[in-house]
Amino acid sequence: MHPRDQTIFALSSGRAPSAIAVVRVSGPGASPALTALGGRIPPARAATRMLLRDAEGQPLDDAVVLWFPGPASATGEDVAEFHVHGGRAVLAAVFTTLAAMENMRAAEPGEFTRRAFENGKLDLTEAEGLDDLIHADTDRQRRQALRQLKGLLGDKARDWRARIIEASALIEAGIDFSDEGDVPAELIAPALAKIKALLTEIEEVLAAQGQSERLRDGLVVAITGPPNVGKSTLMNQLARREVAIVSPHAGTTRDVIEVQLDLDGYPVTVIDTAGIRETDDPVEQEGVRRARARAAEADLVLWLADGANEEVHHDGTAPVWGIRNKIDLESYRPMAEAGRFAISARSGDGLPELISALVAFAHDYFGAGEGGLISRTRQRQLLQQTVASLHRSMNVVGAGEELAAEELRLAANSLGRLLGRVDVEDILDVIFREFCVGK
Repeated sequence: MHPRDQTIFALSSGRAPSAIAVVRVSGPGASPALTALGGRIPPARAATRMLLRDAEGQPLDDAVVLWFPGPASATGEDVAEFHVHGGRAVLAAVFTTLAAMENMRAAEPGEFTRRAFENGKLDLTEAEGLDDLIHADTDRQRRQALRQLKGLLGDKARDWRARIIEASALIEAGIDFSDEGDVPAELIAPALAKIKALLTEIEEVLAAQGQSERLRDGLVVAITGPPNVGKSTLMNQLARREVAIVSPHAGTTRDVIEVQLDLDGYPVTVIDTAGIRETDDPVEQEGVRRARARAAEADLVLWLADGANEEVHHDGTAPVWGIRNKIDLESYRPMAEAGRFAISARSGDGLPELISALVAFAHDYFGAGEGGLISRTRQRQLLQQTVASLHRSMNVVGAGEELAAEELRLAANSLGRLLGRVDVEDILDVIFREFCVGK
């Protein structure tokens, strides 16, 4: 039996132990599994209490069971859910019983969603939104992922693709059926009007995104500077916990330390790096090399220094903010320059102003990310390919309608790849349905 025809099962809730664990089963064997463990098929979509038993009739658990006959289920197949007590022994016994059944196997990562996609329950943009929602760490990420899961980009793409197919059908009809009496003689002009309107809409979506797809991965901020200026102390202050070793001895931090922060709903990764200095210690040399490399990849660099050493050494292209630390140990007049801050990482003086500036930087950096339709580079690239094909179709139509039709086919194909749906018969369907050709 092909793996796609087999019945799959997996734990669909958090790892054990837990109060309740949900074991999901999907495929043609979901109904036999319910009968084997519970003794009967419960009413559809109604929570039913059952005593589950193994193949030898021994009790497994007192559980709540749900039955979703396909295609009205999450995957489009027959689905059963066993809500059991979340102990490891209970789950092990349920898994052993299920695995012993014919054509039943443990699911691969993402296989339930893959089956939902293959059965038309969601498109690729919605599947990506589901993955983003599961991995969302901040509220802004959650809201963006939920919009994708609701199909906002997918709905737009389906509408755009349908209109491209309509324009292509006009051109194809003019090419192949120009001698038919019920086909209009002049079809190029309305086709070009449709293409021009489409171009305007898609280009507006692309132009409005800014760095919206970066909201998924977050902003990377590197704390760097000379040794023993308080980088690890600042890291701990931002994280509000002890994540880095703080010592008065230079060279304590030998490797890159990362911590994930939620700043006003924006995901931010803060990196504490080894102190930048010349050294003969090979271990510290490697730490300095990694510090320079990681800082060069960051989106923002906080160059931390004290009154004795404020010269910035940074080779990357990211903006650099000068942070003067240890102002509690000296009489210091606050800086008035943009991108420069005076703080005491030990006492917390100046940190609220620095954090507010980081939030403002994140807001500007992500731009319209929260309200945008595009959340992944793949989506942006396919829309850019669509726009390029539409532009070419308008440019080559004078050289031949066949060339324009081919570019429209490529544009529709790009949107089909965005959705995960590519059907070369769509254009013929429109031609025969709309123009009644050949009846």
